[in-house]
Amino acid sequence: MATTLGQIAVTEVGSGPALVMLHGGGPGASGISNYQQNLSSLAQRFRVIMPDQPGFGGSYRPTESDLDDRSITQITLDALYQALDALDIDRFHLLGNSLGGAAAIAMAQTRPERVTGLVLMAPGGGWLPFGPTPTEGQKAMFRYYNGGGPTPRKMADFIRTMVFDHKQFGEDVVQARYQASLDESHIDFYHRYNAAFAKRHGMDPLWRDLHKVKAPTLLLWGRDDRTITLDGAQLMLKNIRDVQMHIFGNCGHWVQLERAREFERLVTDFLGDLA
Repeated sequence: MATTLGQIAVTEVGSGPALVMLHGGGPGASGISNYQQNLSSLAQRFRVIMPDQPGFGGSYRPTESDLDDRSITQITLDALYQALDALDIDRFHLLGNSLGGAAAIAMAQTRPERVTGLVLMAPGGGWLPFGPTPTEGQKAMFRYYNGGGPTPRKMADFIRTMVFDHKQFGEDVVQARYQASLDESHIDFYHRYNAAFAKRHGMDPLWRDLHKVKAPTLLLWGRDDRTITLDGAQLMLKNIRDVQMHIFGNCGHWVQLERAREFERLVTDFLGDLA
């Protein structure tokens, strides 16, 4: 999908109300890699649109100058609204995890009239941790492309940090995500992205404007998340007016993988009631 910023890759399946699903920001992430296990269920009820965010998957890579001018969330906000306009999608449900959760919050704050329902899974930007930062998961992301570059062992360690029980994810998952992380343009982008993240001292402070989110909102969080920790969720519960929350015990950062069937049921029931 062409935008004035660059090409945005979009995967689309299913029919029904539009559901835009935004992936997280780990190495090798993309719409398909984050959500492929959920599609057969969600596509029965929704027209699922999965963009690869700028810098990831098949989408264009922001330059150092781009990241100096605007944060990755601001860039993504611009690119995704252009892509949705090109698809003639005016109003839509919106779901985001981690980095994609930050983009989802920003989209819901900026154009609240377009977002009919919002699902946030441990989103960046809307959260303030009580513990030390960067968190364990954020450190794992920073390490992955440094210190000799990516290896299958480092990918296995990264996945172990993202989830509660890594034993449910076999060698095939590690290898698929590792292979997806080897694209040289993505590696170059990731170094630029990490440098820009450090310059800006983290994510955009979206928590300051949470009151601008008007869409009915469902928060999904793993109690044992070591990346975007549960203790910071109180701001969203206090400042998003129409909000509810489901917490998964024995679950880490990747709710859609670790608790796939429950995730699909909760999303379908919540958004289905809004359609």
